Amino acid sequence: MNWNKLKNQPFVTIGFLSIQTAVFLLAYLLPGLLIEFRGSMFGPLIALNHEYWRFVTPIFIHYGLMHFAINSVILYYMGQQVEAIYGHGRFFLIYLLSGVMGNVLGFAFNDMNVHAAGASTSLFGIFGAFIVLGIHFKNNPGIQAMVRQFSLFIVLNLVFGLFDQTIDMYGHVGGLIGGILMGNIVALPMRVGKTYSIHVRIISAMILLFLLFFCIVYGLKRYQVI
Repeated sequence: MNWNKLKNQPFVTIGFLSIQTAVFLLAYLLPGLLIEFRGSMFGPLIALNHEYWRFVTPIFIHYGLMHFAINSVILYYMGQQVEAIYGHGRFFLIYLLSGVMGNVLGFAFNDMNVHAAGASTSLFGIFGAFIVLGIHFKNNPGIQAMVRQFSLFIVLNLVFGLFDQTIDMYGHVGGLIGGILMGNIVALPMRVGKTYSIHVRIISAMILLFLLFFCIVYGLKRYQVI
């Protein structure tokens, strides 16, 4: 296969989608593995048992077919667009670290008995990264139109989350914040022809590190670990 053709494919999006599909099938076909319990976002086990992988693994775990299907469709269509603009490596970091930011915020502020999982923390990170594009490309009508659509989707989801206790609002908000900050930190490839202020990138990185540190420390204090 031609390398130029291959590198233009959304293989990071497909990779993330493949992982969550494999995890869903394993959880469904082999319930004895207790994948949902072992990998979900559950504060007490992070604080008391030091199971820090739970900041990452919930991104790939879903509760039920509908939860999995909706997030997979959004990832497939949204991921391709954002990966094409930011590039493979930058998209990888945006998706993964936004998800971690969402789970860390949930660890700090969710009720202690909450089990949470799903790609939505990372998906809100994608939305956040696209909002950053809208700020930097104010004169691009195509990007502005998509930003308006994504902004409406974000607002509707956050409003619905206020009335649906099954939705991890902290995870969504944390993912959104993570995506906005990561969108500034990783910036855009040189080929796009748009440079970001180095000061904005450094400040965004400092804010992200501070939030991660604060939320982890605050969460551990809630469980009286430190």
